[in-house]
Amino acid sequence: MLTHEKLDLILRRRDEVSAKLAAGANGPEFGALSRELSEIEPVAESIEAWRQAQSDLAGAQALLADPASDRDMKELAEIEIGETQERIEAVEQKIRLALLPKDAADEGDAILEVRAGTGGDEASLFAGDLFRMYARYAEGKGWKVEIVSESEGTSGGYKEIIASIKGRGVFARMKFESGVHRVQRVPATETQGRIHTSAATVAVLPEAQDVDIDINEADLKIDTMRAQGAGGQHVNKTESAIRITHLPSGIVVFVQEERSQHKNRARAMTLLRSRLYDEQRRKLDNERAADRKSQVGSGDRSERIRTYNFPQGRCTDHRINLTLYKLDQIVTGEALDDVIEPLITQHQADLLAASGV
Repeated sequence: MLTHEKLDLILRRRDEVSAKLAAGANGPEFGALSRELSEIEPVAESIEAWRQAQSDLAGAQALLADPASDRDMKELAEIEIGETQERIEAVEQKIRLALLPKDAADEGDAILEVRAGTGGDEASLFAGDLFRMYARYAEGKGWKVEIVSESEGTSGGYKEIIASIKGRGVFARMKFESGVHRVQRVPATETQGRIHTSAATVAVLPEAQDVDIDINEADLKIDTMRAQGAGGQHVNKTESAIRITHLPSGIVVFVQEERSQHKNRARAMTLLRSRLYDEQRRKLDNERAADRKSQVGSGDRSERIRTYNFPQGRCTDHRINLTLYKLDQIVTGEALDDVIEPLITQHQADLLAASGV
C-alpha cells in the first residue's frame, strides 16, 4: 500500500538533494549527491504523475456525479475515469518496484565462472559456447570482458574459464545465470547421429571492492609456480602463476594469465575477495529466506536452471517454465534478454509479494 507519508519523504529528500547541489556541493559530496539524485528523481517524477492522475480521477468522478452534466459530458467523464484508473495502476506498479529494497551489488561489476560438468569433451565445448554467449551479450551492452583464468578442454572449449565483466548494472542482469545449464545435441564426433546430453555450471559473483570484504593477510597461504602453457612459451620459464589459499574458508584461487607475478596476484586477490563476498551474501540470503525460497533468486549452483535443445531449436528455463524457440539467437547473445527479462520480472514479483509494498 502506497502511503502519502512515505511518498512525501521521497519528494522532500529530492528537494533537499537538489538544493544542496545548487548551493555548490563539491568533491566527494557532489558525486554522492549526484548519484542519489539520479536514483531518486525518476521515483519522484512517478509520484508526482501518480498524484496528478489521482487529481484527474477525482475531477472526472465529480463531473460524472454532477446532476448538471449532460449525457455527452458524462460519457466523456466515464471514458476519462477508465483511462485514468489504468494510468494510476501502471504508475503505482512503477513506484512499488522503485521502492523495493535494492541489492547493493546490482549496479556493480561481476565475476563470471563457467565450468564443464558431466559429458566429457562435449561438456567442455558447451562451456565454451556458454562463455561466448555471455561475452557477445556483454559486448552488445557495452560492457568490458577480461579473462582472469582459463583451462582449455582437450578438444576445444573450456574445462573452466573465469572472467571479469565490468559495466553499469552487470550483476543485476547476470545474477540469475548461476546454476547448471544442460545441452542436448548431436556432437560433431558422433557418427550415429545420436543426441548427447552434457552440462556446464555457471556462477556469477558480484565483484567485491576493498570496502566489501576485509581479508587478513595472516589467513592467506600464497604459492608461486610456473604457469601451465604451451611448450616453449614465456609463461613456462618464470614463476608468474599465483595460487592463494584462504585458510579459514578453504577457498583456493589460481591465476596465471599475466606474465607479471604482481598482476596475477592482484587478479587472484580480486577473485578471492569476490568469492568470499559471495559466500557472505549467500549466507545472509539463506538466513533471510529460511521460511521462503525464492523461485528465481536462490542461486543454487547445483540447481538445473536451463536446457538448450539444439535438435528442436528450443531453450527452456525451468525456474519459470519459459520455453523459447529461438535457440540460435539466444546462444549468440542476441536474444539472451528474452530469457533474462522474464527472470527479472518474476524476481520483482516475488519481492513485491514478500514485502507487501
